[in-house]
Order: sequence, then structure tokens, then C-alpha cells
Amino acid sequence: YSLKPLVPRLSELLGVEVVMANDCIGEEVEKLAAALPEGGVLLLENVRFYKEEEKNEPEFAKKLASVADLYVNDAFGTAHRAHASTEGVTKYLKPAVAGFLMQKELDYLVGAVANPKKPFAAIVGGSKVSSKIGVIESLLAKVDILILGGGMIYTFYKAQGYSVGKSLVEEDKLELATSLIEKAKAKGVSLLLPTDIVVADKFAADAESKIVPATAIPDDWMGLDVGPDATKTFNEALDTTKTVIWNGPMGVFEFEKFAAGTEAIAKKLAELTTTKGVTTIIGGGDSVAAVEKAGLADK
Repeated sequence: YSLKPLVPRLSELLGVEVVMANDCIGEEVEKLAAALPEGGVLLLENVRFYKEEEKNEPEFAKKLASVADLYVNDAFGTAHRAHASTEGVTKYLKPAVAGFLMQKELDYLVGAVANPKKPFAAIVGGSKVSSKIGVIESLLAKVDILILGGGMIYTFYKAQGYSVGKSLVEEDKLELATSLIEKAKAKGVSLLLPTDIVVADKFAADAESKIVPATAIPDDWMGLDVGPDATKTFNEALDTTKTVIWNGPMGVFEFEKFAAGTEAIAKKLAELTTTKGVTTIIGGGDSVAAVEKAGLADK
């Protein structure tokens, strides 16, 4: 989408007339940048109009950098992406620094994780164990409670000898799942896996669904969300906490039938934040999207 609709509001917020370029690179941008008065603001057009942005192509990054003298990144939510406008330009602009908002968010995050108020819980979801190994192993050294959800749980179930039907399983990560369970036990971490599951007869929004015990997933069905008993157990555990980190959904929340587990976590964290003063940190695009979908982002 074009950024042009932002100009009036941005001008109002900044108290200066914001100049809008029709592109983010090129001769027009260079001329507008050169003509900016002291204290002037130039808004470049959306960099995502160029495929080179997400590919982090050096030539594109160099063109972006050519109109500036220094670089400030104040978008903490996109800082993990190695794109041309976030990582590429830093090779051509010195200094390249973090902004005040990013500093504030980093200070908050580091403080909350390095010296968390106890009990400290982490909720980790998502589809694959392989993408969360580092996160889980790091958290096991810090947390008192570790709640697992999402597609990764079926690898843990199979590692324990449960039948998982057609659920997503990483066969090459079964030993790792067993190892993580043992590490949690050795460190005295309360590792909570869902005790019941919402299963579906196919991966679709209109699939037939039913709730079954985690130990009794039917052969031709697949798990797509955590069940109500699991949600109740998770909520009771979270009620004891002072700090909570959440990364990754509990199920396929994009499908309404399988969104309840994720939405319940979002609501519980909003409640803990607003009524009990619990420090809650939510990371990852899916988790944030789930919070926004539930209308709880401002909580």
C-alpha cells in the first residue's frame, strides 16, 4: 500500500509540513532530499514496492542510503528482519543507531528476562520444534513454568508414545523432544503440555472438529488447537505468575474453529496485565496478530 494517506496525520503529529516522494529511490528522491529545509521532513514511498527490499539486495540498500547521512532504526517489531531498509542500509550509513523507542523496548525486554519477577512463565507455540529449539533451551534455564502449544506439541506426544493421527510431526526431532522434557524435569521446570486437543478431519476452516484427550487422537484426524481442559490448566498456572513471555499461537487461529486456545491465552494475559500488574511480553508476528484479532492490543 502507498504511504500517501499518512501524510496529513504525520504532518499534524510532527507540527511541520511533511513532503511525500513518489518513490523511495531515484532522482526525484535525491532532489527532494537536497531541497529539504532545516527541520524539514521527507516521507519516502513504501519500500515494499520493490522486491529488492525483502531480498536485501546491496544495490537497492545503497540507493536507499544515498540520500541520508545517518540511520536511526526505531522499529523494534521489524528489527529481526534482514531487509534492505533495516539491515542493508547500515553497511552504507555511519552512524547507524537505535532510536529512543527501540532503546526503551530493549531495556524493558532485557530487564524483564534477565531479572524477571518470579514466578516466571513462558508460553511457546508455533508449528515446529525445530524453529523454537533455541528459544526453549534458553528459557529452560530461566523459567519456572513452560507451557507448550501449537503444532510442535504432536512431536512431543509422539516422543512419549502417543498416537497422533495425521497431526504435524517432525520425525527427526523425537529424540530432541524427549531430551527437552528430561531437561525441564532436571531443572525443576513445570512443563505443561495440553491434556486435551481439538482435532479436525482435514486442514480447513470448514473441517469437522471434536475434542479428544491428548492420548487418544483418532488415526485419520489431526490436532489443530488445544482443548478447554488444557486452557483451564494453563490459566490456573498463569494465575500464579509475575512475569510471562508468549511466543507462538496455541493452534491454527486463522481458522475460527481452532482459534479458542490462542484467544484464551491472549485474554488471560490481558487480564493479568491489567488487574494483577503482571509483566507480559508478547513476541512473534502470529502471537501479536492473535492479540490484535482478539481486540486486546491496547491491554
